[in-house]
Amino acid sequence: MSAITRLNRKLVLEEAQRTSDGAGGYVETWVPLGTLWASVEALSGFEGSRDFVTVSRVPMRIHVRGAPVGSPRRPKPDQRFTEGSRTYRILSVAEADAQGHYLICHAQEEVSS
Repeated sequence: MSAITRLNRKLVLEEAQRTSDGAGGYVETWVPLGTLWASVEALSGFEGSRDFVTVSRVPMRIHVRGAPVGSPRRPKPDQRFTEGSRTYRILSVAEADAQGHYLICHAQEEVSS
């Protein structure tokens, strides 16, 4: 059995929604779209600084079951996965195999310290 088929982590797929704040701006909230089983693989990370805070960025490779383009179960860039207090921002999505049985999501986990 390959690592792709060992979908042993339960991730919540979320999408950002903007609502008016009543003062000409907006508030962004994350809305759950559903739960997907996945395999999560951490790649080489790096550390940087942003707004006087040290931020560690860890690229992730996340495999999920395939879904057709346009399906609400198919992850898209700018959505995110959450797993408890962990958040993985989705950067890109592509088929992991020729038949489209699995998708590979390149994502990034950011951790502030």
